[in-house]
Amino acid sequence: MKTLYPHAFRMVAAVGLILAAGASTGYAAMSATAVTDLNVRAGPGPQYPVVALATRGSTTVLEGCIEGSLWCRVNAGGVSGWAYAKYLSADAGGSTVVISERRAELGIPVVTYEATGSVAAMPAEPLELIGPVDEVQPIAPPPTVQTYITSNPVEPVYLEGEVVLGATLPNTVAVRQIPDYEYEYVVVNGQPVLVEPATRRIVYIYR
Repeated sequence: MKTLYPHAFRMVAAVGLILAAGASTGYAAMSATAVTDLNVRAGPGPQYPVVALATRGSTTVLEGCIEGSLWCRVNAGGVSGWAYAKYLSADAGGSTVVISERRAELGIPVVTYEATGSVAAMPAEPLELIGPVDEVQPIAPPPTVQTYITSNPVEPVYLEGEVVLGATLPNTVAVRQIPDYEYEYVVVNGQPVLVEPATRRIVYIYR
């Protein structure tokens, strides 16, 4: 997957070791649905590179979640990685529930992750992308916008959570203006995004 800022990802992708803890050998794989276009990352955190994209409404295989974390191991289209549980849903007795809210009820097994390489450091107390995610009107930025962003790189900020359409940036995150354009930009968790100034919502993600 290409990014506008390859230099922002000078890191060794940590493949890690996934160890199922407490899951019986008879556990049947659970399906989870992406409630929005959702990154699948190489490790359990926004500082890890994106390895796949689970499109809105697509089904992934849910392998388990880390205890006390919002990151879960999934398989999306044959690619294994980690996705943010607030944007995954599953069926619970005929009702659709968000995985991060009903893990115990769903009986999701616990997995662990052991990093085997170095990644970009997260702040000690990272800010969080504010939710819930709202529906946003799709936009189609002209190519000149991407050219301007590429020519005027900014340092990325790392926020707890995932970069999704409709997520709102904390007020303390600085954004940059684009000449003669209604939206502003910033690089969040390694991905350039366009932001609506009035609401600070993410309205476009460069993948």
